[in-house]
Amino acid sequence: MAHSDTALKQLIALIPRYEFDALAKVHHAGQKFRSYNRWSQFLALLIGQMSGRRSLRDITDNLKAQGQRLYHLGMKKTSKATLARVNAEQPATLYQMLFARLLSRCQLAAPKHKFSFQGKLYLLDATVINLCLSVFPWAEFRQKKGAIKFHMGLDADGFIPAFMDMTSGKVHEINWAKTLKLPKGSFVCFDRGFTDYAWYNDLTINSIFFVTRLKSNADVEYLLKRAGRKSPGITNDQSIRLKGVKEPLRLVAYTDAETGVEYRFVTNAHHLKAKEIAAIYKERWQIELFFKWIKQNLKIKTFLGTSSNAVLTQVWIALCVYLLVAYLNFKAKLSSSMQQILRVLQLNLFTKRNLIDLFKPPAVQPPVSPQILLWGNL
Repeated sequence: MAHSDTALKQLIALIPRYEFDALAKVHHAGQKFRSYNRWSQFLALLIGQMSGRRSLRDITDNLKAQGQRLYHLGMKKTSKATLARVNAEQPATLYQMLFARLLSRCQLAAPKHKFSFQGKLYLLDATVINLCLSVFPWAEFRQKKGAIKFHMGLDADGFIPAFMDMTSGKVHEINWAKTLKLPKGSFVCFDRGFTDYAWYNDLTINSIFFVTRLKSNADVEYLLKRAGRKSPGITNDQSIRLKGVKEPLRLVAYTDAETGVEYRFVTNAHHLKAKEIAAIYKERWQIELFFKWIKQNLKIKTFLGTSSNAVLTQVWIALCVYLLVAYLNFKAKLSSSMQQILRVLQLNLFTKRNLIDLFKPPAVQPPVSPQILLWGNL
């Protein structure tokens, strides 16, 4: 028997309507809606993200084509003009708060990271999206170019986005990193673009551990080498002092066996094995893969509106889609990749079938004997 709810309705069951409406009431600007609501805006943009729609017209035409399939979602009719106006005028903070709610639920279901320590591990990086400065005048980057920068922190438990901010392209990532409220005992891993010795001091004072690469021009005082047998690939492990950093740090040098390239890591984590320090930095590659995934599979490179609020609305909803797909993956323990899961959902958004069954291989039919085939042809 076919499932009574569509795959889309089952997917968004993680977002109770009463909870969404309560957030929408808080994050509302101007007069009350007469014949529209934020729930309809959210679903329109979510469906647009999941079905790969390229424009407001494309989204609204697709919604019209679905007709009666949308009534069970509690969604009102959506015109291009209405959607454009709500995207521009209604605060994107609604979807930032919705993202935070979804994140907390995802974190409860996510598998833990693979390292020996118990605290959280966050992977930090930023990516730039180029824009036309004449169309997006608020996105200043260079004299004749516009761009926005997404600053992101990935939780290594399940590799889900835990922190996000959007700025103009010329804002340096260290300025964002200094605003983060990281829990004590957690680890944070980042590349050399985040080098700031005053921040290193702050992290150490607040009992937050970091792992990064040492800049080639760093003013280093080499102290005692650490005793003990080195793991394969580890060529150096010793205490150092960096000019401008109050506490002694640790240098771990690792040589990749395949390429022969030596990497020099600096950390304040004196209690971990050297090979684990190298493995933590290697894990930073996951945020590069995350950026690649969302750029290829979600709509965050071209935008449906030109205001910063419209852009943020689109980006926060894209990240909510990512969390919904990740949550489904965690709870159902699917063997498919995130891209495969999204593709299956795209093709079956309005299919009335149990959501998990969509990812099961088709049942193998018993072989038909030649005799049955023969009689069947008579």
